[in-house]
Amino acid sequence: MPFVGLIIFGNIENLVLSSQGVVAGVNPVKLGIASFLAVAMWLTIGTFGTQIALPYVDFIDFAGGLIIFVLGAQAMLESIRGE
Repeated sequence: MPFVGLIIFGNIENLVLSSQGVVAGVNPVKLGIASFLAVAMWLTIGTFGTQIALPYVDFIDFAGGLIIFVLGAQAMLESIRGE
């Protein structure tokens, strides 16, 4: 299954970013709504864009994995520093 790694790690990253928002004191209702809208948007893009993106699956997996790694590392560094 192409893109399965991005689906799994993207959802984990969404949880990390949401927890950062809660720690920062963001309104949880607004955060939940924004998170739901982002997931719905990506579901729509994924549903209609998968057939177009299949020839580029290797590049997309690499780029997406790199972005998820960088965002995760940034979140961990910020939590260690206490920001």
